[in-house]
Amino acid sequence: MSPQQSSAVRLHVVTGKGGTGKTTVAAALALALAAEGRRVLLCEVEERQGIAQLFETEALPYEERRIASASGGGEVHALAIDAELAMLDYLDMFYKLGRAGRALKKLGAIDFATTVAPGLRDVLLTGKVCEAVRRKDGAGWPVYDAVVLDAPPTGRITRFLNVNDEVAGLAKVGPIHHQAQAVMRVLKSPQTAIHLVTLLEEMPVQETMDGVAELRAAGLPVGAVIVNMVRPVLLGDAELAEVAAAQVGGNGKRRAAVAKALSQAGLGGARRGGVAERLVEPLFAQAHEHAQRVVLEREQRAEIAGLGLPVRELELLGDGVDLGGLYRLADSLRRQAVAVPPPHGPVPEDGPDLAEAAAADAREAAQAGTDEQPPGDG
Repeated sequence: MSPQQSSAVRLHVVTGKGGTGKTTVAAALALALAAEGRRVLLCEVEERQGIAQLFETEALPYEERRIASASGGGEVHALAIDAELAMLDYLDMFYKLGRAGRALKKLGAIDFATTVAPGLRDVLLTGKVCEAVRRKDGAGWPVYDAVVLDAPPTGRITRFLNVNDEVAGLAKVGPIHHQAQAVMRVLKSPQTAIHLVTLLEEMPVQETMDGVAELRAAGLPVGAVIVNMVRPVLLGDAELAEVAAAQVGGNGKRRAAVAKALSQAGLGGARRGGVAERLVEPLFAQAHEHAQRVVLEREQRAEIAGLGLPVRELELLGDGVDLGGLYRLADSLRRQAVAVPPPHGPVPEDGPDLAEAAAADAREAAQAGTDEQPPGDG
């Protein structure tokens, strides 16, 4: 995705195999997008409270709240979307149930509905995210300049986003049907980019390749591949080739030269059996392991390059990801143009919103009911 393409994106969906750090990348991306005074919403849908942990704050409620500031006065807001509460919002919006909806929750009906119909659950979760993307103020400007979704893992992402297929067996018409269509208008539009987080390891890369193929087959817009936790290459190509080809410990002359260098650095004597001499073999073993890892990582990079997608890399933070590290990763994403901010200005209409679509369907249903009534006796 070029900077010109990414500037049109308002919804950034971040997915990845478990253990690749997708939540960390989503949080860093939100901070990057919020630079220069912009307002970004960061959403999670898996009820893990991963965002709260990263930003070192209390558990997020089902409401949008500011959790961080970005460079230039920007703001990151966060929302932990709960399917049951989203269902209550939905019932109140389309059916005006209000207290009756809350009574249904107490009776367990909401939990039952979202459990026995997982497609409905996904429609509610994605619908809440897409509503935030489309939401405007009175002047027609977006309430949020961008929305970032910490999405389910790669193995489930296509099914999660492809809500039209999921609800096909639930409803052919009506508000649920229209909500799914409105969601898909956003998810399949140039406003959306789905980024896949991976590591330079065989299994995550293979899952990324499979995920990209599934997303493309479903007509969903793939953004960039973000390679996380990249370790530095410590040796030059010639040294890597030599170490990779050599037996652990190297030849006698090289062992002696290394032992002498260690001794000159104050790490004991270089004589046979001395401290410096005993350090040589472990050092060569580490170098050999490093060289093998670099070869494997280059093979995985070649596999990723074959996808024909933009590739961005984030360094491995040796001390783990604290709040300072999160800002460091955000700066790296911003410099790599993964997060070119969307333009300010009114959002163009791209079809009826959810409420309008539901109202239209209600009018159609009412008309159909009138047409089907038997003629009167008079």
